[in-house]
Formats: sequence, C-alpha cells, structure tokens
Amino acid sequence: MQMITVSHGETMLTTPDAALALQVLAGLSASEKPAAAPSGIPAIGEYWPGEGGVNGGLFPGGDKPYYLIVPIGADAEKELQWGGYGDELDGANSPNDGLANTAELVGADDNYPAAQFCAAFERDGKKDFYLMARREAQFLEITVPDMFSKRWHWTSTQYSAYSAYRVGFGDGWLGLNVKDSERVVRPVRRILITE
Repeated sequence: MQMITVSHGETMLTTPDAALALQVLAGLSASEKPAAAPSGIPAIGEYWPGEGGVNGGLFPGGDKPYYLIVPIGADAEKELQWGGYGDELDGANSPNDGLANTAELVGADDNYPAAQFCAAFERDGKKDFYLMARREAQFLEITVPDMFSKRWHWTSTQYSAYSAYRVGFGDGWLGLNVKDSERVVRPVRRILITE
C-alpha cells in the first residue's frame, strides 16, 4: 500500500487515501491564495487570460493532471433540466471525466439540455467547454467556491435512468436529483499539462 504525506507548517498527514490527500492540498491552496507560478499560470481564483475563465486549480484527472477553467459572468450559468429522464447511457457514469460524459450525452440526442448548454458555450475563442463530472465539481467547491452561486449545480455524472449527481456550492454536499428537475448548469474546460 502506497502512503501519501501532506505537510503544512508543523502539521503532517500521512494516508493511503489519495482523495483525502487531494482534498487537504486543495483546501490549503484555496485558503492561502498562492501567487502566480513563475510559468505565468495565474493563482487559483484568478482570471487566466485567453483561456475562457478563472483558474480552478490543478485537478489530478485520470491519466494526467489538468487545470480546470471556470467561466465567469451571468451568461456562464443557466437553470436547466439534466434531461434524458428514464434513459440510462453507459458512457455518462464517470465520476471524474466530465468531458467524456458530456460527449456521450451530446452525441446521444438532443434530450440533454444541461450538457448541450455547456458543450455549446464559448469564451475567449475557446469552444471546448463541458459539464463537469461530480469529482471535478467537488474539487471546484473546495478550490473556488466563491465562483459559484450557492445553489445546487448539476454534474454530468449519471446515477441511474432517473437521477444524476448534483453538488451544493457553499456547503459541499453531493446529492441526487431526478433528471427532469431544473438545477444550475455551469460549463468548465480543461488545460492539459504538456510537460
């Protein structure tokens, strides 16, 4: 079993739980608001010029970490149904990969308004936005909660033919809602690390 150690000042946490270590790191990052990295990457919560929004932090991703970008402005959120009530799509169940979930939903038909809104969103010439997965949303609730209204937000992660996951920004609660309920939808995009 591989152990992960996170330290801050005199406090140290050693755990085999990578998700817990990530939460601790994200919490430290969010509370300290680090300065921009020498590479020109803006601090968490700062606008990333030309990238379509605010730097939401470095998400561990699946195979490779990436920065999550959160657009700001009234046009960047809308209350919509998740869609597809009664239908279960096998490719829209990822807890981590909102891009893949969104592609599955948008490719299925036009019955998924939350995913369609995010996939059609454009900012700063970028057209690769998507509906965040539940773990991406939980990560952003830790790193940039003030960028979101304190209402329930849909994620692209489906639970069943009748419900999908939602995250409460401001309190961090993960819950389920029936797909024909209206909730806030917020697109995100990613910037891959190319090193």
